[in-house]
Formats: sequence, C-alpha cells, structure tokens
Amino acid sequence: MRHASLFALALLSIPAVLVAQTGTPRYQPWGLELQNMDRSVKPGDDFYAYAEGTWLRDHPIPADKVGAGYNYDLPDEIEGQVRRIVENAAAHPSDATARKVGDFYAAWMDAPGIEQRGLAPLKPWLARINAVTTRPQLVELMMRPGYSSPVNIGISTDADDPTHYMADAGQARLGLPTRDYYLLSGDKYDAIRRAYRAYLIRIQTLAGIADAEAKADRIIALETRLSQDQWTPEQRRDPVKTHNPMTRAALTTLAPELDWTPTLASMGLAAAERVNVSEPSAVAAASKRIGDVPLSTWKEWMTARFISNAAPFLPAAFDRANFDFYSKTLRGVPEQRARWKRAMGLIDDALGEAVGAIYVRQYWSPATQAKADELVADMQAAYKDKIEAATWMDAATRNAALAKLATFDPRVGHPKKWIDYSGLRISRTDPLANSLAVADFQWRQQLARFPKPVDRGLWYMTPQTVNAYYDPTMNQITLPAAILQPPFFDPNADPAVNYAETGATTIGHEMGHGFDDQGRQFDAQGRLRDWWSKDTAAKYNVQADRLATQFDGYEPIPGVKIKGRLTLGENLADLGGLETAYAAYRRYVARHGEPAVLDGLTGDQRFFLAYAQAWQGKRREEASRQALLSDPHSPDKYRVNGIVRNFAPWYRAFGVKPGDAMYLPPAERVSIWR
Repeated sequence: MRHASLFALALLSIPAVLVAQTGTPRYQPWGLELQNMDRSVKPGDDFYAYAEGTWLRDHPIPADKVGAGYNYDLPDEIEGQVRRIVENAAAHPSDATARKVGDFYAAWMDAPGIEQRGLAPLKPWLARINAVTTRPQLVELMMRPGYSSPVNIGISTDADDPTHYMADAGQARLGLPTRDYYLLSGDKYDAIRRAYRAYLIRIQTLAGIADAEAKADRIIALETRLSQDQWTPEQRRDPVKTHNPMTRAALTTLAPELDWTPTLASMGLAAAERVNVSEPSAVAAASKRIGDVPLSTWKEWMTARFISNAAPFLPAAFDRANFDFYSKTLRGVPEQRARWKRAMGLIDDALGEAVGAIYVRQYWSPATQAKADELVADMQAAYKDKIEAATWMDAATRNAALAKLATFDPRVGHPKKWIDYSGLRISRTDPLANSLAVADFQWRQQLARFPKPVDRGLWYMTPQTVNAYYDPTMNQITLPAAILQPPFFDPNADPAVNYAETGATTIGHEMGHGFDDQGRQFDAQGRLRDWWSKDTAAKYNVQADRLATQFDGYEPIPGVKIKGRLTLGENLADLGGLETAYAAYRRYVARHGEPAVLDGLTGDQRFFLAYAQAWQGKRREEASRQALLSDPHSPDKYRVNGIVRNFAPWYRAFGVKPGDAMYLPPAERVSIWR
C-alpha cells in the first residue's frame, strides 16, 4: 500500500525538494533557458513564440530526426548512457543476460556479415508462407509471432475484472500508418500511395519475387478494402464501444472464417472462453476478406509484410528501401540515424529491463526517488483540493472521485522485479532471428501470465524511457527514471519551474488521465463502470465538448487540422494538469511567501514560462501530417497556446486583454477543475 502512505504525506507537507535549492540548476540562472525567448512577441498574441521564439527560429532539426526539442535532446543523452552500458556488456559480459545484450548488439552491428549472408536468413520464414495451401493453415500462420494478420489477437486486462487477464482481438495496422492514407484524396496522398506501391515493388524485387508490380497492386487493393472497414482513431478511443466480450459461439457468428477454437488453441489460448473484440465490425469485415479474397493474394500480402518488417535486419538495399519510404517519404527525414543509435531502440524493445537494471544502478539514486515521491504526493494533495472544491460535482460523484484519487498507485523510477530473460535465445550472427525470437519470447511471457491474476508490478516502459503513462485498469501512474531529470525535473531549479515542468506536464498530466474522457469511465478498482451521476457527467461533457471544438479549429499545417476528438484525452490531461499544478504551486507560495522577481519575471510568470518551455519542439511537415492523422497528442505549440488561453491565472500573470490574439472571453474558456 505504498500509495496510501504517499497520500497521507500529501496531506501533511509540501515537498522539501521544492523549498530549498541545494546546488546549481542545470539551466541557468534558475532553471530555464531565457535566451530561447522572443520578448518582441506579445505573450497574449502567441505565448509559445514568446517563450520559445528565438529557439524556434534558430534551432535546426537534425538531418536524422523528425523533430527537435527537449523531447528529442534528453533521449539523445540517455541513448549515449545506454550505449556505454551495452558496449560494456558486449565486451565484458558479467552474466548470461549481459551476454545476450552483447550478442544482440553484435549481431545488429555486423553490417558486413548481414550483407554476406544475403537472403539466407529470410528464406525459411517465407517458405512457411509459401507452404500454405488452405485457409485454416493461412489463419494459423497469421497468428504466429512475426507474421502479419488483418486481426490481432492478444492478451489484455479484463476491463470488467481488472484483477484478471482476458484474450482480445482487434483490427491490425496495415502497411500505411492509418486508414486516412488509403482513403483521403489530394495530391499529397496520391503521391504517398504511389511511393508505397514503388516500395512494395522494390522490396519484392530485391527478394527475388517475380511479377512484383501486379502483386503490389493486389496488395494495395486488399489493404484499401480492409481500411474502408476499419475504425477511425477517434472511434478506437471509446473504452465502452471497444469493450465487447464475446463467447466462442458469438465469435463464430461474428467472424466464422477465423475458426476460433482451433485458432485460439494453436496460440496457446485454448482456455480463453471469452474474447474482447475491440472493433467488432472491422473484425467481422476482415474475417470475410479472409474468406473471399484469393488465398494467393493473402500469401502475397503476408510475404510483402514480412519482408517489409524484416527489412532493417536484411542487407543494406532492403534497409535503405524501408528507410526511404517510412522515414523519408512519410516523415520527411533526409538522413538515416547512425546504426548504433538504431540499436539502442531495438535493444530497449528486446532486452530493455536487462539494460534498465544497470541504468538504474548507475543513474538513479534513493535521494531522487524520495524527491520524486514527495512531488507526486503534493500533486495528489492538490487534486484532492480541486475535487473537493468542484461545485459542478454532486456529492456521490465527488466521493467516488476522491476514492479513486486515494487508490492511485504511483510507480516511480523502476520496477521492483525485473523480467527474467533466461528463456530468450539470442544469436550473435543473425539479427533477423533475434527479432523474431524476441517476438516469440514476449508472446510466451504473456501466455505464462494469462491464467494467473494480473501482475500489478509489470512495467510497460523501461526505466531509461523519457516518458510516462497512466493505466486506467490499474489506476497506476508510472514515471520512469529517465524523465525525472533536467529539463523536466531539477531539484536545484526555481520551484515555479518544477511545479510547471514536472508537476503539470508529467505528474499532473498522468493523474489527469484518470479523469479525462476515457479514464473517468474507470472506477477506483480499474473497472469499466459508470460511477458518475447523470447530471455531473453532463456538466463534464459540456466542458469536454467545448475543448474538442476549440482544438478542431487549429490548423498546424495547411489543409490538416487537429482532430479535437482524437486529442481530447491528452488535451484534458494537459488542462487538468496545468490547473492542478498551479494550485499546488500557490500552496507552496502561501506557505513560503510570494517569491522574488527574477530577471523581470514574477513567480507566476516563471511558472507559465516553464510550462511553455517544457513543450519545446518542432517537427517536419510530413511527420506532423502523420501525427495529426493518428496521434492522440496535439502538436507542442497547441499544448501550450491551446491550453493556457483557457486558464484565468495566465491572463492575470501576463496582463492578457481583449484584442490580444489568444484572448478568449471568460464565458468561452474551458475549465476542468474550477
């Protein structure tokens, strides 16, 4: 019950880490890079440009990246630290797991060996596809780790009983990022589809496959047909509509071509009596396509998908083709990343906790843990204040919200128990085999947990990940070690900076997901259950709908607007996190007195400036297009301007008035926690 003690602490004190500075902040003079500001911009006209305008103008995007900014710079730093860990494991393995890390790295880095072996590592995997002669064989192969299917079957937490796992099925990703890329009209999308066709022809030709052009046309026709029946990213965000537990009989009626009983048995899921189908109509349509599309076309599709997925592990011509389409064409990146840098991402996926255990020993300290725990506790206290003061909530809903807050389970730094990699076989000479071995190992890990109660100790990010997440079925927020350092957390910075950058954008944001349009539908135990009164839910939805409408109006690149419904959960978490972190900061000020003016900026101004600089970033247009079509996060600029313009204390801090470009009349501002 570690979270209970944190909650008790939250009611007693403000974290000491934010009271006194004990050293020099990394970013001078008090925690922010003031030279990044453009003070010629009026804060009320474009607050993001005011906070970051000089940086936005002068800082180029590196040739091997989709973007630049804090969320790219800090991972670069972590990447260098992880490289030293990995290369030491390769040169001086201390145990069997370290040897696996070293062997995985050595196999990937041996580009001459990969070139010499040519297609030999690929052929046995394609031969399995070629050997398929019946549709049941096709479906059975589709469900094996490493092969593609139009329907994904896996294991997840049961939203009705989050203490147990259940099998799940849903639509699978196709060769293009989202259905929009198949269906939208216009020159941009026509060009992408032509480039995709050329890519399919190129990789098949490299693999020695005859008649590549005709096969590419059939593959694209199949994927276009599948995309027409898939759910949109907005639809897939609805936790109620995507929760459809079905019996085997119901599954057979819905999608008979998937032959559920033998299919589940072949996957090790014979005991799964119920399966949650997240997008029933899409699964049903994909099942029909398995029945009415020629078997030969499905085999062509599986072959091309396998080659595409395997391309980074094959000779350079395959790797380059994959980069040219998925990075250069789709995301606008002109230069491929150094091979060792790409290795760090692959190792993070394959053996991330093996590296993470070493990373924690070298870069994480009990002192940092304690400081982060205190800040989490303070944010819980601030949320408690906000919920208690929310007059729009009736008493029953307020009490349920407080109960949910009290059961928040914050995990900080790293897992208490690490993954056991003893069952993973790694080759020092075959990176493709290693990739497929990892997929098989991870599936076997899930199967081993399936009959047992849910393991609340599992982490879905490694400690060296610069990110954080909230899991509604666990009511957990998880804050990896890597994100709790400058620029996002610095115990020596001005308190206003930490409250804004860590309190608002990380801790408060993740806690806010517990009460966003998705998370609010899960109760204190993580069950998908409507615990809101009808009247209170209606009041909440008015605010949520208005925020979605606001973001629908923003157009980051010509012709492509933000999808207000797709990004609603993240925007609500941003707004709730900002409101609550500011309240926490004002608690600090009430206890310690109004802070001095520094560099002409008041404490409140520094708070909002830090919030804006925490979202420092820019992206290439192509990458922005892809994100706008599929990513639930709004672009960085709008996570600042689109949020602060709804918040009255920001107006007061900078004297924003009618006539300023960002001004919204009070009646049009959205507030989650008044």
